[in-house]
Amino acid sequence: MEINGVEIEDTYAEAFGIKIARVLITAASEKWVLNAAREATGFGTSVIGCPAECGIERMVDGSETPDGRPGAYIQICTFGYKSLEEQLLERIGQCVLTSATARAFNGLPDAEKQFNTGFKLKFFADGFERVDEIDGRKMFFIPMMQGEFGVEENIGAVAGVAGGNFFILGKTQEKALAAAEAAVDAIMELEGSITPFPGGIVASGSKPGSNKYSFLKASTNEKFCPTLKDKVEGSIVPPDVDAIFELVINGLDVDAVKLATKKGIEAATACDGIVKITAGNYGGDLGEYKINLHELF
Repeated sequence: MEINGVEIEDTYAEAFGIKIARVLITAASEKWVLNAAREATGFGTSVIGCPAECGIERMVDGSETPDGRPGAYIQICTFGYKSLEEQLLERIGQCVLTSATARAFNGLPDAEKQFNTGFKLKFFADGFERVDEIDGRKMFFIPMMQGEFGVEENIGAVAGVAGGNFFILGKTQEKALAAAEAAVDAIMELEGSITPFPGGIVASGSKPGSNKYSFLKASTNEKFCPTLKDKVEGSIVPPDVDAIFELVINGLDVDAVKLATKKGIEAATACDGIVKITAGNYGGDLGEYKINLHELF
């Protein structure tokens, strides 16, 4: 199969279940929305070494927010609800509450699972908090030096999907990166999915464990390293490929991950200098979801 003249390998991305909380951050300007959202999703690339996988889902304008201000939806992902609640408290409390003009709203108000994150954060007010509503949402307002910080009483969470992925194989690093950037931009137009790595792009790639060191949880995926294509047995890097970038995709459900994968591939293959699109899987041992690339089209 080819999309925009680029080969799409007949393979699948292997994904797994994860718990996801969704928060809507608003602020006085897009600049301050991004400041808060980036801080709150920091150190959140992979649960291999981070306490959570996090990312900015999409930006919204005032027509889509309870307080009429610019906003961003973020997702925070961990394997269990207990750790997810802890990450919500820490990330909203340390990164959003402290960010100028920011407020935090429930991004999944209809979800069955709800954490009373805002109720717990209101104790920072030391008894001086007030309760009010914004667009029918119960809010706690905490007096601070800047004025007030507003946080909704509850934050919702669902059982979602993590680890969806695809690889972009390019003739040069510059062309591969441009395609990866285009793919991230396309995914950020969608609802329900994130690409949790820096700028949405994975430069490293990895495989579970190590061929040499028993203490490693993950190590370089040598068969996809262009500088090793003439040095390792079984390299699957084509001769005309000098760079490969991966996009990892998490979503509120498997359909969100599938749509993001499809739109990302379409955007990447529309760029110049892309040789092939493939995906990472480990024989079905990593997760229960198999996202077949050909079936997306």
